[in-house]
Order: sequence, then structure tokens, then C-alpha cells
Amino acid sequence: MIRIAIADDHTLFAKGIEGLLEEEKDFKILGLFKNGLELIDFLKENQADIVLTDLNMPEMDGFEVLEKIKASKIPSKVIVLSMYDEEKIFKECVEKGADGFILKDADPDELVFSIREVHEGRHLISFDRIIEQARPNAFYDSFRERYKLSRREVEIIQLIKDGKTSKEIASQLTLSVGTIESHRKNIFSKLGVKSSIELVNKAYEMNL
Repeated sequence: MIRIAIADDHTLFAKGIEGLLEEEKDFKILGLFKNGLELIDFLKENQADIVLTDLNMPEMDGFEVLEKIKASKIPSKVIVLSMYDEEKIFKECVEKGADGFILKDADPDELVFSIREVHEGRHLISFDRIIEQARPNAFYDSFRERYKLSRREVEIIQLIKDGKTSKEIASQLTLSVGTIESHRKNIFSKLGVKSSIELVNKAYEMNL
């Protein structure tokens, strides 16, 4: 069970995240907190595996949350939820010890994926990846919508199209080879293909 604490002063957004994550059988939401001070007080007495924190909050913001967790040696891993895709903000979060950084307008499956990856000890810290989340692309979105693909699955399709092996993709994305193979299986099923060559042809056909 992955125990999660959520800190965000926007109640509607926090409730939405809570509802989304409660659909995952191995996720347990420990509480919603309107500011970092409430969150830190809770973490001193209760153990959360993952903390999801907004940056802009009253009394104690997300940057201070990162500092307090590190200084207090609280074992929780922290994923920042941000409205801003600015490299300066991203770098400050990294410097203060963030384990992950997700844009608030990212796909729900991106958040679920990130929580699992960070919980397993793989830090998701790449500004290029953050920018890719925010970049509009008509062909990309059409391809995803038609075949019900996640952003991660499309990313892997693009790397397969570039001739990368599962081992190389795993290394580039900081994932296990087993995780990549699982993604491959799901992608093949969704696209109705049986080989990487058929997959690449489908990708070209859709102008990906």
C-alpha cells in the first residue's frame, strides 16, 4: 500500500486528486492539507510514503515543505505539483530535494505513473520531460486519443521508432527493463500490432 498525503490550498483541486488516486487499489490517501504547516505537523506523527505538494500555499509554501522534510529527516518522498513550467522554479525544487515534478495540467495517468515510479526509488527529475508534458502537438494528441494511449506510451513508441532497444529505453527513462516490456505489451495490444516494425509503420501512418 502506498500512503499519500496531499497539500494544496485549493480544496476543489485537492479533492479531485484524492478521488482520482482512490481509484487505485494500492493507494491510500492519509489526508488533505491546506498549507505546508499542517502537512509537516501531520508528518511528524504519521508516516506517508509520498507527499504531493503545491508550491503556492499560505503559512508554509511548497519550497519550505521541501526544506522542512529534508531538515527534519522525514522519510517521505516528495512530488511537486506545479502550474509553472519555468526552468528556474523546476531547478529550485530539485535543489531543495524534490523527487518528482508534475505539471497540474498533466494527464491523470502521468500522476499515477509518477507516484509509482518515485515510490520505487526512481526520481523523475528532467526538465525536458516537464516541457514535453506541456507542449501542444495536434498529431500527438490525435494519435493518443484514437488509441487511448498514455503520454508515457507515446514517448516509448517514439523511442522504438528511433531504433532504441528496451534496455536503452529503460536507461534513458530511468525505468526497469521489465517496466518497458510491460509498456510494449500494452502498446502492441492497443495498436493491434505484433512487432516493432508494424508499430513503427503505424506511427508513421499517423504522422507521429
